[in-house]
Amino acid sequence: MNLLDKLFGKKPEVAAPAMPEQSAPVENTKPKTSKKKSPKELATENGEPWVNVLSVEVDPDNIGNGAFELDWNEIFVARLVKAGYKGKTDVDIVDRWFQDVCRNVVLENFEQWESNQPMEARPRIVDRKDLGDGRSEVS
Repeated sequence: MNLLDKLFGKKPEVAAPAMPEQSAPVENTKPKTSKKKSPKELATENGEPWVNVLSVEVDPDNIGNGAFELDWNEIFVARLVKAGYKGKTDVDIVDRWFQDVCRNVVLENFEQWESNQPMEARPRIVDRKDLGDGRSEVS
């Protein structure tokens, strides 16, 4: 009897004798786990090109040296081939693309750096025009 029953005068109920428990049929209690698809799998299913940087390694003795580990789907390689990239293997094709990406980053940064230099620090372009008879015009 709980405190409320004591306060309001309820009589305790007599419990029926306990019956032996019957075991219910055992169902598969393992949780159903549906494997979540990776971004690569989803892109491939949707017919989309996919590439990802998996890791970047840096040489601790020479911080300017390192390596990138890439992963891609076949659709990405097909798009590269369609764009004109060539190679014996998929790795060769993706490597040529990645080199182009890195080259473009360097060139863009160089052009930006060069445009920020004062005029007197920029390299001077010299034009030579052959006038014949061993003479030339330099401007």
